[in-house]
Amino acid sequence: MKITDVKTYVVDMYRANFVFLEIETDEGITGVGEATLEYREQAVVQAIQDWREFLIGKDPLDTELIQMHLERDTYWRYGPVLSSALSGIDIALWDIKGKYYGAPVYQLLGGKVREGLPIYVNAWFAGAKTTPEFVEKAKETVAKGFRALKWDPFGSAYLNLTKQELVDSIDRVAAIREAVGNGVDLLIECHGRFNMTTSVKIARALEGLDVAFIEEPLHVGRIDLYKRLKDQINIPIAAGERCYSRHEACSLIESGAVDVIQPDICHVGGITSLKKVASAAEMNYINVSPHNPMGAGANAATMHVMNTCMNFTYLETMVNDVDWRKDVVTETCYMKDGLLCLSDAPGIGIELHKEAFDAHPFKPVSLRHYDGRLTEIRTENSKNWF
Repeated sequence: MKITDVKTYVVDMYRANFVFLEIETDEGITGVGEATLEYREQAVVQAIQDWREFLIGKDPLDTELIQMHLERDTYWRYGPVLSSALSGIDIALWDIKGKYYGAPVYQLLGGKVREGLPIYVNAWFAGAKTTPEFVEKAKETVAKGFRALKWDPFGSAYLNLTKQELVDSIDRVAAIREAVGNGVDLLIECHGRFNMTTSVKIARALEGLDVAFIEEPLHVGRIDLYKRLKDQINIPIAAGERCYSRHEACSLIESGAVDVIQPDICHVGGITSLKKVASAAEMNYINVSPHNPMGAGANAATMHVMNTCMNFTYLETMVNDVDWRKDVVTETCYMKDGLLCLSDAPGIGIELHKEAFDAHPFKPVSLRHYDGRLTEIRTENSKNWF
């Protein structure tokens, strides 16, 4: 079997544009992948196309060999753009492999160790501005059966928080804790934007609220500073979504600076690398809870890997999405007894509806975190996609 073509598609999904790709073969098997990189989608598309000529003629079942060549033969090996392109290609190759053998990808990775994946939900707070609005949305979400909520309560702050901003943010977390009770996990997102002093203040202020973890409190890239922070606080630290290779992720794991590693399958190197990162974390007694805010391809591929990992804890899930998600892609995962489950469909279990793409063309989107639009993560018409 040989690769005959590589095609890319960019689809507007409101908060970002999803980058899908298809790898075609001479045996009629087509693999679907995702390489979404918010706000740099067109750069990723070009990177994928730059590798097209290399890929044509290769055996798509040689996933390890192809990934080695793509990494080795690119002088600037990693970074958000190249690693996202590499990740999407790898996911599509594994989709081909599963379809070729007539098996779901998780079977090719060692088989399931659980019947469904616990999830924590993001985007449940869409549109909320005030503490009462956050509380009401949290109660509505928990009433639907969800038992873990993640959000960023820090508004448009950057590097520092004033005393009043800190008090208001912690009061919001406390109000939600009181509203949902102790049976719900709360996970606090910081988006990698605070300095050391502020991170310590935030973590210490949260200590009495039974927070499951604090995510990316510091700027990324300084593992030594994360280790310093960890030594000063008593809340688990999660990080790793901006590791752009398995090597970066393994350095973070082995540093002892984090309690939870959060690799993103769209950026860390696809299925091949995510499995290796999870294995490295297991050897270091670190839990893995993947960053997973992207589209159907990333979600499905991540689920296949995590279904095979003993040290998996939570899968991030955007609880709501645009009302046209089901128009552009078919997904075979489903919710059962509060867990997100995979079907036995071969490959990663999704198919693209390219005829629907023209109705949702690329739209430039900018980062909203620091301009007061942090909670505008979904449209008013967004709804549960599963």
